[in-house]
Amino acid sequence: MASTIPAPLPPSTANWHWKNKTVTPWAKQWFERELTAVRVNGEGSEEVGIERVVEVDGDVELGQRKSKLITIYDCRVVLNWSGTASDGTAVSGKLTIPEVSHEVTLDGTSDYVYEWKLDTDRSPAVEALFNLAKSRLPAALEAKFAAFPAAIIDTHGKDLTVSADPSRQGSPAPSGASTTAAKSTQSDAALKKRADGSGAVKSSGVAVNTTRVTVDAHFMAPADDLFGLLTDEKRIPHWTRAPAKSKAEPGAEYSLFGGGVKGKFVSLSPPKEFVQTWALESPTWPSGHSATLTTTLEQGSDSTKVTWALDGVPLGMEEEITRNLQGY
Repeated sequence: MASTIPAPLPPSTANWHWKNKTVTPWAKQWFERELTAVRVNGEGSEEVGIERVVEVDGDVELGQRKSKLITIYDCRVVLNWSGTASDGTAVSGKLTIPEVSHEVTLDGTSDYVYEWKLDTDRSPAVEALFNLAKSRLPAALEAKFAAFPAAIIDTHGKDLTVSADPSRQGSPAPSGASTTAAKSTQSDAALKKRADGSGAVKSSGVAVNTTRVTVDAHFMAPADDLFGLLTDEKRIPHWTRAPAKSKAEPGAEYSLFGGGVKGKFVSLSPPKEFVQTWALESPTWPSGHSATLTTTLEQGSDSTKVTWALDGVPLGMEEEITRNLQGY
């Protein structure tokens, strides 16, 4: 029997999904090419620059959240620097930058830290060149670091953003989490499943046929720590890489991914479970409609199983919402 290949999602919907692309190998090549071009001059014949990129340790990713491309990276960079002192002495050393990250470069959460090492025997001329390196190389390096996020997006953004061109396809959905879909019902007023078994709920006066989507995953972390990571306003941006609003108490509103997901807390039973209303800011999500998301944390001997069960998903959106929940 011939199988039918489902049609790709329209760009307006596909670009709303949460997707990531790992670009670490490319990033290492970018650092090697761009940073070794950094050189500065002093008075007279003094010159110093980056000779070699010794190590780039960390991960670099490009993510898409609510149709916006977001750079996600945190790297430790080790460099060899070299130069010529005023008396002709060849001078060399090592420079370690513990953190080159989105937070430092774009958010300005902290300043760059430079750990300098001089390998050449000291003399007045050598010291003068060393001081030149420490005073002028950081600004030149930071100009390169400032260009890094744009380079990531320019090079890899097209791989995450789906265009209207039929020759291009979106990235496939991740397959690491298990999913199920079962008919369910919900009342927006009661924030719970309706007892009459009907699969239709009303949204802005219009009946919406709904279903349930369930996603689960295992994490090598204790349940109480994961509970805080998922509900604490200060910790949520660590995994969403986007602004968040969250006050973990019944009736309090929350928003994730810069407003891409919104709702209210219904109940919290730390560290085992919390229930929220859930609405996706997307052209495909019915206006005024809210689903109910129940997040359950089951502590095991060496890991925690987290299950997200979303009741009230409009029929036809199961695959899209499953991918969204997997983005958590």
